[in-house]
Amino acid sequence: MKKLSIVGCLLICTFGHAQETATKQVLLSAQKNMKPLFNSKNLNGWYTFLKLKGKNNDPEKIFAVENGMLHISGKEFGYMCTNKVYKNFALAVEFKWGVKKYPPREADTIKRDNGICFYFAANGKDTVWPKSIECQIQEGDTGDFWLIGGTTIRIKGVRTQADSFTRVQKKVDAEMPTGQWNRVEVIANRGNITYIVNGKIVNQGEAPSVKEGKILIQSEGAEIFYRKIELAELK
Repeated sequence: MKKLSIVGCLLICTFGHAQETATKQVLLSAQKNMKPLFNSKNLNGWYTFLKLKGKNNDPEKIFAVENGMLHISGKEFGYMCTNKVYKNFALAVEFKWGVKKYPPREADTIKRDNGICFYFAANGKDTVWPKSIECQIQEGDTGDFWLIGGTTIRIKGVRTQADSFTRVQKKVDAEMPTGQWNRVEVIANRGNITYIVNGKIVNQGEAPSVKEGKILIQSEGAEIFYRKIELAELK
């Protein structure tokens, strides 16, 4: 039994290494074909949704372009969402936290929170947390999976349970201190999903229960800046 266990572990490690190598190759190829998803001038290609105001009604400029960057105040919960649907893609963003925080998450003990959700169905209902898969952007937790609205994924061969919210914690901590710039990459390619933070693979899953959809960036009570949002579609 010990021999079988050792062989099994070797196979798992070999598979894991091969998957990591393949992911890096996909990323290197994608980086050559990245195109801006956010044009640094306006929100063309996106729509906004706010919990209290609905779609494309943002009088307080929760989502604004300032000095070529996307500034999300966080004052009201919601998101900005692509009009286009994506299936296989590599997404790269660069973000840093601002200073301001808002109710109900203004306390010093509450972490600043944001997130990138993807595979939100083209005909899905706009709501604060729509059915999708999230790459968590949160102080200390960037790179966690959040599976929202019953979505599931397989982690190391085991499928997560369908629930309103299911968390899969990152395996590596690669964040920069609050106030410094971070680079986060999401690779969703042929049923494999990888999160990379500042060049390090921090989380991986496969066989998601949803396979294509829109991409959204959240507003969740904390000020945040994005200086780059770009994407390459993968074949």
